[in-house]
Amino acid sequence: MKQEQKTLSDALQSLENQIAALQKALEEKPEYGMGKGDPGVTQWELNQTLLNQLQERASSTRKALQRMEHGIYGTCQRCGAAINPERLAILPDTRLCIRCAQKAAGE
Repeated sequence: MKQEQKTLSDALQSLENQIAALQKALEEKPEYGMGKGDPGVTQWELNQTLLNQLQERASSTRKALQRMEHGIYGTCQRCGAAINPERLAILPDTRLCIRCAQKAAGE
């Protein structure tokens, strides 16, 4: 469990660094007028989307660390079954076993 905790902590630190860099890049929004296209605006919008995704991933990683503290890490939050260690190795912040994840994707 120590290795999983280190992996999650390292991932969270990396995510927080990326979030900080994107937030800094997003401080200045390029200006554009009617009929004028600016690649800077497109990049700003892409950065905004990436920031949202990174924030969601950081939140998921924090929740995984909390599950670890409560002793429920590696347990599916839907069915209560153990999550396969191979799945956790690939998706350390996952909260669902493969069966429940497949069901959720089909909904």
